[in-house]
Amino acid sequence: MIKILFISLGCDKNLVDAEKMLGLLGKEGYAFTDNEEEADVIVVNTCCFIGDAKEESINTILEMAQYKEEGQCRALIVTGCLAERYKDEILQEIPEVDGILGTSTYDEITSLLYAVLEEKKEHVSVFHDINALPRTTAGRMVTTGGHYAFLKIAEGCDKHCTYCIIPSLRGSYRSVPMEELLKEAGELAAQGVKELILVAQETTLYGMDLYGEKRLPLLLRKLAQIPGIQWIRIQYCYPEEITDELIQVIKEEEKICHYLDMPIQHASDAVLKRMGRRTNQQELRDIIGTLRREIPDIAIRTTLISGFPGETGEDHEELMEFVNEMEFERLGVFAYSCEEDTPAALLPDQIPQELKEERRDAIMELQQEIAFEKSEAMVGRVLDVMIEGKVADEAAYVGRTYMDSPNVDGLIFVNADLELMSGDFVRVKVTGAVEYDLMGEVYDEFTE
Repeated sequence: MIKILFISLGCDKNLVDAEKMLGLLGKEGYAFTDNEEEADVIVVNTCCFIGDAKEESINTILEMAQYKEEGQCRALIVTGCLAERYKDEILQEIPEVDGILGTSTYDEITSLLYAVLEEKKEHVSVFHDINALPRTTAGRMVTTGGHYAFLKIAEGCDKHCTYCIIPSLRGSYRSVPMEELLKEAGELAAQGVKELILVAQETTLYGMDLYGEKRLPLLLRKLAQIPGIQWIRIQYCYPEEITDELIQVIKEEEKICHYLDMPIQHASDAVLKRMGRRTNQQELRDIIGTLRREIPDIAIRTTLISGFPGETGEDHEELMEFVNEMEFERLGVFAYSCEEDTPAALLPDQIPQELKEERRDAIMELQQEIAFEKSEAMVGRVLDVMIEGKVADEAAYVGRTYMDSPNVDGLIFVNADLELMSGDFVRVKVTGAVEYDLMGEVYDEFTE
């Protein structure tokens, strides 16, 4: 039996593509391994959103290429964003690569493998219209532990922020038809998934291309009706597209976490304009104010870019003051990555790397103070917690609250004498805080 090693890099949207490819391969009877030395086929699903991601993808491909020589690997396949962006360079510079798939052709992974393994074809590449929406009938192979899963509700983006390469790699915005999403979510729930995390390049515009109106609120209400789903989390919400209707749905539907991932990138109007963003600082203040007023316990996550071309010391200080005032519950900062073929790469006044990183570190130091204070303020609260696993050799478990998205936010460590499994929900009283993480004890068992 042919064994496949599958490596998925980059974002959770890329992971969904990987899980769908795994589902297709599993349906065809392939086996899977996590051991490079025993893999007959190695698939690397790549990312190239920023320089670091590009470097990681290239290094991973080169590392896996060695197993064509040293292991039993018969085929090395490259998929994802790096494949879409640099297909010719990959095939020319890394001859060990046998096949390559674009972002809109991942659903052809099995036919590609057949061409390479059975028909003995060399350097096979499959690329179609970048604006196609891949369709698969095979079920996904969930790789996140089984109790939570990402639901990708759309592909591509129409925003064309000046720093971003995504529209040229993923195409224009295409919503997945609602009936397909509800079917997929129902199948995930039947497999034991209890938390759905909605992702896209932008979730808030869902439905505009298909239905002529934003349908995210309706989709959320329908997802909330699926038996077995207990949490629904929304990520990648552009601030200018957040409507009163969406806020009301988050407020009214018990299953929807009071958590919103809303990348704003900056707070200086001058920088926001050069970024091609659709909001100014006052509009950001207004939407954040509305969210906090309507949903007082909401946890807002955002991301920022430091050192964007032309960012002055005053722009940076304005951003620092904004962060200090807004007191985001969760925040990440990236030093600006100059990407070829983007308008921002041609802007004057590029910032030295050292200064970009200094400004990033200053924002994160400020945010650390805010986050630690917010963690301390949680002591005494009773929260529903999803258990993620057990702490080795201790009567304690690790879990997440509604404020914590997996792999990017904090954790809560729960002292408990009872036997718990990953995916279980318990009521926990917060007893302490250690930096970004909380400590707690079981208050009572969560009953559905």
